[in-house]
Amino acid sequence: MVIGAAAATQLPLASSYGSSPAGARPVAVATPSPTPAQQPPEQQPAASPTSTPGTTMLQRGSRLYGAGCAGCHGQRGEGSAQGPDLRDVGTASTDFQLSTGRMPLSRVVQQPQPGHPAYERSDIDALVAYVASLGGGGTPIPTVAVGDIRSGRELYIANCAACHSSSGVGAALPAGHVAPSLLDTAPTQVAEAARVGPGLMPPFSSSVLSDQQLDAVVTYVQSLSANQDHGGWPLGAVGPVTEGFIGWVVGLGALVVVIRLLGKKAP
Repeated sequence: MVIGAAAATQLPLASSYGSSPAGARPVAVATPSPTPAQQPPEQQPAASPTSTPGTTMLQRGSRLYGAGCAGCHGQRGEGSAQGPDLRDVGTASTDFQLSTGRMPLSRVVQQPQPGHPAYERSDIDALVAYVASLGGGGTPIPTVAVGDIRSGRELYIANCAACHSSSGVGAALPAGHVAPSLLDTAPTQVAEAARVGPGLMPPFSSSVLSDQQLDAVVTYVQSLSANQDHGGWPLGAVGPVTEGFIGWVVGLGALVVVIRLLGKKAP
């Protein structure tokens, strides 16, 4: 399971896992649009259009889309040389890319990196609703519930640990790709990534991973974030095996030094 690696199916819509999606997506009248969260200059998207009282969510999403997404994805989501077609990507993909800060991009890159979301939650909801209105297909945002942590661990080890590591800290992949850390990732974002399969990660449909099994995996991933102390000197919280290895190296090195010092003092 490789959450966040690059692929042509991602939304090239700037750049953390830290924002937690809010479950069901409203489609009613929205409140006036807040100002998007501030970003470094090189990642700051186009200014977000403000909405007026009475503006519907789709109208608000349309204005935000025109200001921050249409330049790469086309005026109606038809795609371009800079970004793929969005008309049938589904709400899960749109929400994942925006809420993890991977989109919109300030420049086209092979593997968009997670970061602080460019938009506040209400603006993300409006964009998700608008992009969904362009086609209506794709994977919907999954509803996440508490699952069985034991079966979640087994499923995680079997399907995810090879790329994200057994402790969820992520790892380097071939061709310069990276499987990002899953620690401190919002539950809905973990579920969205599993269903959508961004980047090199394969999608896990409900026929491969049932909703109950997905809930179990998400619950286990959340437990990794809650239990990052594996004992001993942290060393990046990679676990006791690496810590033990370093302990042996340091201990044997100190023993060699002591032996040499005693040898010099001997007659």
